[in-house]
Amino acid sequence: MKANNQFADLSPTFWAQVRAISEGAGYTNRKPSERGNILVPTAEQMKRAMEKRSLDSTYLVSKNEELTCEGKKLHDYFQYRADVLENFVRPRLMDADRAKKEFEIFKKKLNPSCPLPMNKQKGKKRTEAYLTGIVNMIIEAGIGTSECDFDPRQLTVITKNGIPLQTLTRRVDGAFPSTNNPIALWEIKEYYHTTTFGSRVADGVYETLLDGMELLELRKNQNIHVFHYLYPFTPPTFSAA
Repeated sequence: MKANNQFADLSPTFWAQVRAISEGAGYTNRKPSERGNILVPTAEQMKRAMEKRSLDSTYLVSKNEELTCEGKKLHDYFQYRADVLENFVRPRLMDADRAKKEFEIFKKKLNPSCPLPMNKQKGKKRTEAYLTGIVNMIIEAGIGTSECDFDPRQLTVITKNGIPLQTLTRRVDGAFPSTNNPIALWEIKEYYHTTTFGSRVADGVYETLLDGMELLELRKNQNIHVFHYLYPFTPPTFSAA
């Protein structure tokens, strides 16, 4: 997933408001006719969400119950979030059967030499890690014979004149060309063969947030930009068919 430039580099205060309002108002519609759809909070819902936590809402919603400039910015983000999740992400989500089918299509067409790892499950659920394999094949198709670390076993280090400037806290799922001064890093999150993955999704959010904060600090303090990608459940828009 790539960042939308309209909402890139916004302050921590903005994202604090997003989380507070989302928790208070809810993430999905509760109306029977719209149940399950991503919620775009109204001015009233944003106000109630803030007041539920005894937080000030006047800078978001005026006395006339209209959104202020800050409130409109938040509403624009909620609208964008709902649109991209409903119309871009949802149609591309894959269950195990669809992921396996796509994996086999890519494998047959691309004849890869990159790693195609197995998942960590046992018994009948022990299969190829379909999404990881798809991502690896797509990357290999794009970079050719260039160096790439598809399975980093060490922390990412950014250096200057051989001296570490930043060492990321976590190991990532992939680095190009390597974990030493990479151009790009990525995380892959796939949870097939299970219906209880809420905590794993939360872990994924936390992990990518941590990496993103460290890379943001690196960009602001050292003017070094490392691309950071997240591949959740489904590959990017790319067809091997």
